[in-house]
Amino acid sequence: MTETDPTTTSPLLAEDVLVLLFDPESGTIRSEGTPLLHTLAGAVLTELALDGSVTVDEHGSGLRGRLVHAVEGQEPVDPLLATTWQRLAEKSTDLRSLLLEIGPRLRGPVIDRVVERGGLRRESRKTLGFIPTTALVDGGTGRRDELLALVRPVLLDGQEPSPRSGALAALLSASGALPALHRDLPWSGALYTRGQQLQRGEWGAAATGEAVAASAAAVAAAVLSNSLFVSVVLPSLRD
Repeated sequence: MTETDPTTTSPLLAEDVLVLLFDPESGTIRSEGTPLLHTLAGAVLTELALDGSVTVDEHGSGLRGRLVHAVEGQEPVDPLLATTWQRLAEKSTDLRSLLLEIGPRLRGPVIDRVVERGGLRRESRKTLGFIPTTALVDGGTGRRDELLALVRPVLLDGQEPSPRSGALAALLSASGALPALHRDLPWSGALYTRGQQLQRGEWGAAATGEAVAASAAAVAAAVLSNSLFVSVVLPSLRD
């Protein structure tokens, strides 16, 4: 997928949120389907904002809302991020259209990256005793536990997050999977409320004291409060 070896770089938000959404017991990814695709797209846009590579209009216009713009001269090195930046450099696009456009092509490449890092691995199996299949299993690196230790205080204890932990916790909430993560993050009304705060970009002074971090929080809030998340992801919280 990429020219850059992902094992020599830090994991992207999209990779880390996928690791958190992976259920080691069942081998499935929670929020699979449209909610996952929107969440991965939101992760890419939030990462670009954290890197100072994109901005979002403060106010929207029309039915589709705010436009996302590439910041000139700030093309990311990472090819997965660069693809979206280049798309925006050609033409600024509204959030809704962008989420629908980039989400469907992210799942496979993001899984491939996590596998390359060892966070997950592919295991050959047979269904009905003779049909070859491939399953995802935990890679045994401890990465998921590390990430849970990062977001748990933010979500459960009200700890003021760093820009990255705030973004990751907000994305996890936006995925609609928090109730299914009850073994790791006990579900409650307080957890729901905290997740909603983070989705709105309320990350606290420590996270938003710098201009880029404040911009990222604003982008995350714009992305994760977009009508796609409200209409598609949030109903899964009620099921």
